[in-house]
Amino acid sequence: MRRIAAIGRIGAITLMLMTLSAMAMAQPHPSEAQVQVAPEIADSLRYGHYADVSLTDSWSQRAFQRYLDILDPQRSYLLKRDVNEFRDSLSERIDDALYDGDLEPAFALYERYQERLEARLEWILAKLDDGLDYRYDTDERLALDRKDAPWAEKQDALDELWNKRLKNSALTMMLSGQEEAEVEKTLRDRFEGQLNRVHQTNTEDIFGLFMAAVTGTIDPHTEYLSPRQGESFDIQMRLSLEGIGALLQADGEYVKVSSLVAGGPAEKAGVLQPADRIIAVGQGDDGEMTNVVGMRLDDVVDLIRGPKGSKVLLDVVPAQSVDTTRSHIVEIVRDTVNLEDQAASSEVIEVKREDGTHRIGVIDVPTFYVDFDAWQAGEEDYRSTTRDVAKEIRSLKAQNVEGIVLDLRDNGGGALQEANSLIGLFIDRGPTVQVRDASGRISLYGDTDSGVLYDGPLTVLVNRLSASASEILAGAIQDYGRGLIVGSRTFGKGTVQTLNELSHGEVKLTRAKFYRISGESTQHRGVEPDITFPSLIDPDVIGESSLDNALPWDTVRAVQYRLYGTPWRHLEALAASHRERIASHPNFVYLEKQAELSRQLRDQLTSVSLNREQRQREMQAQEAEQLSLENQRRRALGLEELEDWSDARGATDESETGAALDSEESAPIDRAQLIESANILLDYSHLSEDDSMDGRQISGMQ
Repeated sequence: MRRIAAIGRIGAITLMLMTLSAMAMAQPHPSEAQVQVAPEIADSLRYGHYADVSLTDSWSQRAFQRYLDILDPQRSYLLKRDVNEFRDSLSERIDDALYDGDLEPAFALYERYQERLEARLEWILAKLDDGLDYRYDTDERLALDRKDAPWAEKQDALDELWNKRLKNSALTMMLSGQEEAEVEKTLRDRFEGQLNRVHQTNTEDIFGLFMAAVTGTIDPHTEYLSPRQGESFDIQMRLSLEGIGALLQADGEYVKVSSLVAGGPAEKAGVLQPADRIIAVGQGDDGEMTNVVGMRLDDVVDLIRGPKGSKVLLDVVPAQSVDTTRSHIVEIVRDTVNLEDQAASSEVIEVKREDGTHRIGVIDVPTFYVDFDAWQAGEEDYRSTTRDVAKEIRSLKAQNVEGIVLDLRDNGGGALQEANSLIGLFIDRGPTVQVRDASGRISLYGDTDSGVLYDGPLTVLVNRLSASASEILAGAIQDYGRGLIVGSRTFGKGTVQTLNELSHGEVKLTRAKFYRISGESTQHRGVEPDITFPSLIDPDVIGESSLDNALPWDTVRAVQYRLYGTPWRHLEALAASHRERIASHPNFVYLEKQAELSRQLRDQLTSVSLNREQRQREMQAQEAEQLSLENQRRRALGLEELEDWSDARGATDESETGAALDSEESAPIDRAQLIESANILLDYSHLSEDDSMDGRQISGMQ
């Protein structure tokens, strides 16, 4: 009976697909507007970009390869003969195609890809209708990453790959407790939805993918924005978007969280982390999830957006999970991000040492903001980062703190003018950053106001998500010798982009580059802390150096600036004291071991077993290692141990809040970093008592 029903359903689906395919498979052609704008984009890259861009045959080959990587990043649909056919006709003439407005070959390659994709999805649906009769006692394994795999010679090889993928998906769901019928329905809904989205592809989508390949060969921040994407970008820049407060980026077939907006719903909920991959999105409480693997980034963004107060469900693969089949669902209530949520704030922490208890001020700066409308209107009491931080400094000074820790962790940047003026609170006039444009001209920005609001001991705490303006501030404080930089290496975003209107859409171009007053670029390398903390953020996954075609690090001539201190004289002693403290500190020991475990898993886990018992053993072994590390930490802190690794998500911070925050030994990991930053500040304050503060003029190191 089931077979009869399945045959009937296949017939109905075939009829539907024939109708849809007749509509969708008509050869797509570029519009007149796209043909017209193609040479405009080429000219923008050639004459407007910061780098010396030459659109040559060798560049065309790179653009062709990138186009293939965008269309079929896991080598799952196209065949070797498809690639060779278009390599001959397209790979060395993309430059000419742009200037001539001849987009037909690029559209034809997409058409071939879509043919293969549709045929594969229909093949999958037919298999699902026949029922999944897989055995789960074989020695088969599925490779997790095929981006460097050779293109398949024949469809049989891809049939074998997709058989393994389906088997893996079914096994994963069964191991999570789903019954076979439920598994088949879930997979059918997933692939029918994907096929439906494929049929909705329009010429703007194809043009956008091709332009992503063109601009992505230049640098990761240069991109073409269609009229629709340009509108979304404007909404984002106005911060009026109602959503979850997360910045997303495409990562092959997946959508990845690149950063969280300070004060946004996702950050407040604490359920998302940078480098998490989103594989499905659901709305409200109905539990219906839309698979978004392979979906266009802007479509995923549209699914996640929604009115304030509504719920969105995200099926997330954690950043630290190498196996993309292991995920969990999180719930976030959409909201708007208000200026108040991003405002600087301060507190006083007490640090217990052998010589007594010390009071240290902490100022958290989530972003560099300014109320531009109020500022341009001439209002005297407009809000800005500098004004709010100045207020917090005065408050901390009134409380007689011995030093200040400026917390720039997760601060992705913002208004450059605020970074300049904020540095001015700690120095008495002077340059803060150099900006070099495409023609090689260098502009010098700095603090022009005389006087220093705070001249006491200062430490700046950064991490991998401290970017752009945060790096300018940290770099200037380090170059001036005004304080210590602690934490982990920063993001490395040292470029400036501008939006240029085109006859159709816009192009975001990298137009300039930041340089420190010492002459070193912040691009690619970021700012290296004086004292480094262990981090769970993988720099190979998050950061400028992880992005394809990122512009390189380089230097320009240093400028004259005043030296306020010489912390580098004491780095060896400071590092020794730091290592001694963290060697037995439960949270830092956990960070070190967890980071090492994650590295090992990434190196070792290149495939997953399709044998049910073996897969369970592998999963249990990984979870046992992670649970053991967490419980070692909890035992050392006197906290209740966890029975299962699934209980660990969110348990750490929830069980260690309140009064525990006042104790160094009971502090959660983020808090432990703050307290250690304060300890380093106190060490340096003691060691630098005899340092000369003569204000002599120096030329920064090249």
